[in-house]
Amino acid sequence: MNLSIVIPLLNEAESLPELYRWITDVMHKNSFSYEILFIDDGSKDNSWKIISGFTAADPSVKGIRFQHNFGKSQALHAGFEQTKGDVIITMDADLQDSPEEIPELYRMIIQDDFDLVSGWKKKRYDSVISKNIPSKLFNWAARKTSGVKLHDFNCGLKAYKKDVVKNIEVFGEMHRYIPVLAKNEGFDKIGEKIVIHQARKYGTTKFGASRFINGFLDLITIWFLSKFGKRPMHLFGALGVLMFIIGFISACVIGAQKLYKIYTHQPAILITSDPWFYIALTTMIIGTQLFLAGFLGEIILKTRTNIQRYKVAESIGLTTSK
Repeated sequence: MNLSIVIPLLNEAESLPELYRWITDVMHKNSFSYEILFIDDGSKDNSWKIISGFTAADPSVKGIRFQHNFGKSQALHAGFEQTKGDVIITMDADLQDSPEEIPELYRMIIQDDFDLVSGWKKKRYDSVISKNIPSKLFNWAARKTSGVKLHDFNCGLKAYKKDVVKNIEVFGEMHRYIPVLAKNEGFDKIGEKIVIHQARKYGTTKFGASRFINGFLDLITIWFLSKFGKRPMHLFGALGVLMFIIGFISACVIGAQKLYKIYTHQPAILITSDPWFYIALTTMIIGTQLFLAGFLGEIILKTRTNIQRYKVAESIGLTTSK
């Protein structure tokens, strides 16, 4: 199979019929063998009913419906687990991403041998103040922090080799950072393509201003995970040892000063009356706790099991995987 198209959605009933017709037209025109996976992230409108109609009429369409809204990352993760195509395309369901971009994205994966190609909405039809400016700032910070040189991390239109989506775990709100997750797993052939961005035709955006705050917090998380996620002892252990040594040396100096005053018969107060003694003691305690945090982190990494972060209410057209 050439293509798997994964489409996460939330309350997009008005857009779905037009999107489905548009995708199938492009697929037939380019003679692709394909599947379309709609992931309904707990919609309250008729989205699932419409998806069910697609699957009844077209065996290339499959659907997954979550029990409630778990988030876009979890929807993508569920879709990635079920994909069968050699190339996986992700796109939003709001008609702002054009299916006409799919053939070129496919070519860049197959012929140019990219692991991942991310869309770049160079010309946007969103609000300048509420989306464009925060998005530019967010993308700048992501480039500097991750080292991945993309202009638009948050573009939903992306193409992947099958191996990429089968070897990354998308969780929380990490869908913005899939290129970084891919790079961390060794898939560093990451390309970019300028794509058409269209104004929203139906409904309203499902993301508020909080997504930028959450995005920056997630950026810190993914920076930490990329640096120390597989070796927490390298951070916490190193800081802990350093702080313990500083505290221990400080305590020894304070003790030596008191002993010297006693030896030279100088007036000396009790060592426990010196505030610097407690500062040194606190530093040693914090250092010990940091070291233990790193040690426990290593144990957790060695013993953790995969935890499913969403619950599927029902699915259509999919075989149950063991």
